[in-house]
Amino acid sequence: MKRFLLIILTLSLCIACSAKKEVEKAVNTGNYDQAINTALKTLRTNKDSKRKRDVVLMLQDAYYKAEDRDLNTINHLKKDNNPELYREIYERYLDLNARQEVIKPILPLQVNGKDIPFDFNNYSNAIIESRKNLSDYLYEKGIKLLESDDKLAIREAYQTLDYLDRISPNYENTRELLDEAHQRGTNYILVSINNETQQIIPTRLEEDLLNFDTYGLNKFWSVYHANKINDVTYDYAMHLNLKRINISPERIKEREFLREKDVKDGWEYQLDSAGNVVKDTLGNDIKVDKIIRVKCRLLETLQTKSSQVIADVVYLDLASKQPLDTFTIDSEFVFEHYFARSRGDKRALNKEDRLLLDNRRVPFPSNEQMVYDTGEDLKYKLKDIINSYTIR
Repeated sequence: MKRFLLIILTLSLCIACSAKKEVEKAVNTGNYDQAINTALKTLRTNKDSKRKRDVVLMLQDAYYKAEDRDLNTINHLKKDNNPELYREIYERYLDLNARQEVIKPILPLQVNGKDIPFDFNNYSNAIIESRKNLSDYLYEKGIKLLESDDKLAIREAYQTLDYLDRISPNYENTRELLDEAHQRGTNYILVSINNETQQIIPTRLEEDLLNFDTYGLNKFWSVYHANKINDVTYDYAMHLNLKRINISPERIKEREFLREKDVKDGWEYQLDSAGNVVKDTLGNDIKVDKIIRVKCRLLETLQTKSSQVIADVVYLDLASKQPLDTFTIDSEFVFEHYFARSRGDKRALNKEDRLLLDNRRVPFPSNEQMVYDTGEDLKYKLKDIINSYTIR
């Protein structure tokens, strides 16, 4: 127990020293908030411990240095009188207030029996005033950006107004302007499937590929339509061109395996070298398991059939009638079914062999079903292209 307590004490000292060095390094490099967070984490337990006195003093030092830095920065930003700096001023005041609030719960802190002072300020009025200045500026900026017909400018307007709505909910008609910006900044893409394979594709495959509700898309600035809507102006088109469909013949492959295993097959009396039955200490005949080697031949049959669909995905700019990008999709589906028959002692078979014996030969899927099943992989790859491709 003494050794265990010594180990715990040593580990505690090492952790305390490590935390002290981490806080000291952060203060010396100007990472005051990092120093504060590390110090607070260290002081959450046994904050009055003698080993943590230096951490308390470094916390105080980091707090005052961070406060002084932020106030000086705010004064400098205000002198510039540049509305573009309103956001930084507002967020600096938020940082000043948040820094105080995160320290308050751990107070009071003492060193050698004396309270270590932390002077806090009330930044409520400064936060309200800077938020008002920023909100007015963001609102005017958002409206001005919405005067443009350029989608990138409209999206910037959305980001501007979205931030405004977060800091000042329901400011003027911000919500209506956000809806307008989202609608005008969105790209509308009309999707079509072109069968160039000279083969008939299943109707349900085409329906599945064009059912974008099942894709789980999360494209804020892009909307895909399979059916054209008359009052929507489409910016781009996406053509899924099915180029080739390959279907293999139905194949059957057989393999034969010989299984052997030593198994228990009843019992027999244990005999000595003279052929007499051996007895135990109580005079009873000794019986031992009778082990024999059994064999079984397993005839395994594999049914296989595969299909492949090769397609191109082409993005088109409808205004210029020029292609933007082309992607090739190569999708494949393989049908496999195993079954088996045996001849001999089934005790020689393993677990997997026995499962195969329960299977029976099944009909091969039709060509139409194979193409449809391949479409699942095609749909997955098409979804991946849509999610990763960004139209500006």
